[in-house]
Amino acid sequence: MIRRLAGSGRELDDFLAMVSDDLEELTHQVAGIGEDVRRRGDQAVLEYTRRFDSPDLTEDQLLVQSWEVEEAYNQVDEDYLEALNIAIDNIEDFHFKQLRPSWMEPDADGNILGQIHRPLRRVGIYVPGGTAAYPSSVLMNAIPAMVAGVQEIAMVTPPDASGRLNPYTLVAAAELGLDEIYKVGGAQAVFALAYGTGLIEKVDKITGPGNIYVTLAKRLVYGEVDIDMLAGPSEILIVADETANPAYLAADLMSQAEHDVRARSILVTNSSQLLDQVEEEIKRQMVSLSRSSTIREALVQNGAFILVSTLEEAFAIANLVAPEHLEVMVKEPMNWLGAIKNAGAIFLGPYSPEPVGDYLAGPNHILPTGGTARFYSPVTVDTFIKKSSLIYYSQAGFNRYQSEIIKLAEVEGLTAHANSIRVRRR
Repeated sequence: MIRRLAGSGRELDDFLAMVSDDLEELTHQVAGIGEDVRRRGDQAVLEYTRRFDSPDLTEDQLLVQSWEVEEAYNQVDEDYLEALNIAIDNIEDFHFKQLRPSWMEPDADGNILGQIHRPLRRVGIYVPGGTAAYPSSVLMNAIPAMVAGVQEIAMVTPPDASGRLNPYTLVAAAELGLDEIYKVGGAQAVFALAYGTGLIEKVDKITGPGNIYVTLAKRLVYGEVDIDMLAGPSEILIVADETANPAYLAADLMSQAEHDVRARSILVTNSSQLLDQVEEEIKRQMVSLSRSSTIREALVQNGAFILVSTLEEAFAIANLVAPEHLEVMVKEPMNWLGAIKNAGAIFLGPYSPEPVGDYLAGPNHILPTGGTARFYSPVTVDTFIKKSSLIYYSQAGFNRYQSEIIKLAEVEGLTAHANSIRVRRR
């Protein structure tokens, strides 16, 4: 079922470089939607929402009303609310630890240098929806923004064919106190947040994962507004040795494969026997899973078993892939932490499967994908904070360094910069 590759060679190189989409035509389509939304605003947003999601939706139904929230609460059970609030507490605790205060520090001359931290005024959060429910994405988007101090959060999420939002998603938003929720998804939602439409006010930043159309729209609006990252298909890479439980490995590989046929699941190990055992476990477990057809296609198209000689080689491949999720299923996982250079989130040991991080542990599940963990980080409180440098020089401090500043300005040929210093010296 899953391709098997050696730990080095052309075949492995080709697999790691594999791109599943030709984006040129899709980008052209998405750009057309963006121009239409910029020009016609709410009317364009409504038309695209009718075309792609809910054919009978009217303009006055785009903004969620309080009665819809009350109705949603009647459709969820107490066990869900209890689990949801445990997750909220854990995610809040983790993100509060990330807060850093503004700071100022004087020196002996009375100069003061510092950094001022301010939350963004208004952000838009994208929550996937339509035929599925992703309340966890509400939490992972909104909680770090709220902890950062963002005052206005506009949430967009696609409705189902009847024009309703999933009750679990809506209740998650309500538990956080979000009250600006729009039944808009896809590229048109991103453009509405970026440009403003009349009903939807423009935001300063857009965060949250979505399909390829959402990702391309975020790429196109970057610069008009800020974005968190360009998230691609979900991915997991597991480094395992002979001590790993093959049932756990199979389950975790499939947990990512069920997201999308484009999802990537990779197992790297120094045990050929383990690969055989995992393949059998996948076949055994898959028959009971509701999204088995998606899992099967994802594993065939984008999955891989990679056999290496040593664990050092395994971690070198992991760093090359820079996966969204990296699970370490070896005898002493902590001993290998120093070998990991690139990963969105790291899961150590047999009882830290990726879904623990997706839902409840506390760290954010909006993570860099497609190798971008080489230079991107997960969504954090800092995602929603801007920083300003603070400079106050006293006359004594200015006098001490004026000659050096003039010299550096003149080396760069910027005589007006040098003059700015000289007029003060006179």
